[in-house]
Amino acid sequence: MEHSQASGTDTRMMGVVHDALRRDLTRTAAAVSAATPPPTAQRAALAAHLRWMMDFLHRHHAGEDDGLWPLVRRLDPSVGSLLDQMSSEHDVIGIRIDRLVAANASYERDGSDAVRRQLIAALAELREVLDPHLLHEEGEMMPVVGATLSQAEWEAFNQEHYVKPKPLPELGMEGHWLLDGVDSERYQVVVGNVPPVQRFVLLHAFARRYRRECAARWGAAVSVGPQEAMRGAGRSRSSR
Repeated sequence: MEHSQASGTDTRMMGVVHDALRRDLTRTAAAVSAATPPPTAQRAALAAHLRWMMDFLHRHHAGEDDGLWPLVRRLDPSVGSLLDQMSSEHDVIGIRIDRLVAANASYERDGSDAVRRQLIAALAELREVLDPHLLHEEGEMMPVVGATLSQAEWEAFNQEHYVKPKPLPELGMEGHWLLDGVDSERYQVVVGNVPPVQRFVLLHAFARRYRRECAARWGAAVSVGPQEAMRGAGRSRSSR
């Protein structure tokens, strides 16, 4: 379930972020669990991406805990119990993130079957608590946020906690990560509010690098990029 614009402020970006996390955690588990274990170079690429995702998830939750939840609580104290639940769930997820980070560090150094199985288990343990939390946030918390914050307040929160602290190269790669696999509607959610010049830089300056890094961790056979772009590429190939 996902909050739409119907109840006020458009918080669909939160669902895009959540889907990107779910998508690549699933991809990681599939790659690490494959019958043929990832070779050294792929293992290094997988470990680097998983390390980045866990840092992203930690910062994502910190932004909510430090910025979004206090703002909602101030504007609508009646939802304090729900906000407390969100913070408590973050605490539990944080413990699983730490376990996964440790397992991933071991896997980066040692690709043995025993260490690989530990990473697979740590991934599953994170999903046990992360997936229900994401659904809880999408189904209950985001409608409250959408009804409580103005569009300007929502955008200011995102800029302050998720955009301004990051350099352009990080935002460029993060943008492609968010766009990976999205449909046309979600594509507009991600890029629609980016000014034209910055949009061009984000979409084109980092596209090749993103595809190259994806191929290193997932393999060249895994299609990446927005759905519309992939369909267009397929039509171009078929017309040749």
